[in-house]
Amino acid sequence: MRRLARLALLAVMAGCGSDDSSGGSGDKPRLTVSAATSLKPAMAEYGGGFDRAAVRLSFAGSDELAAQVRQGANPDVFASANTKLPDQLYKEGKVLKPKVFAGNRLVLAVPADSAKVRKLDDLAKPGIRIAAGAKAVPVGSYTREVLARLPAAKRKATEANIRSNEPDVGGVVGKLTQGAVDAGFVYITDVVAAGDKLTAVELPDNLRPSVAYGVAVVKGTKQPALARAFVDGLLDGKGTDALQRAGFEPPPTV
Repeated sequence: MRRLARLALLAVMAGCGSDDSSGGSGDKPRLTVSAATSLKPAMAEYGGGFDRAAVRLSFAGSDELAAQVRQGANPDVFASANTKLPDQLYKEGKVLKPKVFAGNRLVLAVPADSAKVRKLDDLAKPGIRIAAGAKAVPVGSYTREVLARLPAAKRKATEANIRSNEPDVGGVVGKLTQGAVDAGFVYITDVVAAGDKLTAVELPDNLRPSVAYGVAVVKGTKQPALARAFVDGLLDGKGTDALQRAGFEPPPTV
């Protein structure tokens, strides 16, 4: 009886399945992509339709993902909401030469049912609650570019109203949709993804930062050809189409 029970248990375990030797699903190899949180809708669409591999997606703030690569994490592809981090990793010998694959637009977002903030100047009013990305995160860095271009008094008053510095743009969106803040700096793609929950307030041209996304194949990948093919699709292919549908713009010209 014990032997029969043991055989039955082994059969159940075999039926549950596990990652195969390639780390993929079925006969497909697995490709691991670490991407900035703001890329989630576009990457989910593109990755789900990438026929040559089973794509595993990991999302977080770009600085956190870059730190993981530095600490020995081994995704096959790293996609960042800026070009600074991929360039740094390239200089450190952690990734192959990065490529710029998309642009985005920083906007001021407000809850759709709120009228407290209608323009950038309103951020300096007493009692306004603002969410921003942390300084080390791309969205936070872009936000500081905007604030640095404001007149000194207005900048100081606006900075005093920042109630939270989030680890990624998803944290800012969360604060906005939960009603915890009156306004936050996010990308236009985040407003699109939020549906009717958020409204975008466009920034003046003289304050708007240039937002460029960089991507690179991580050195040491076990799937170099697939990783390059995935990156190529972001530059010209199904990935480009997915980015456009999510509201991303072409890479900004330098």
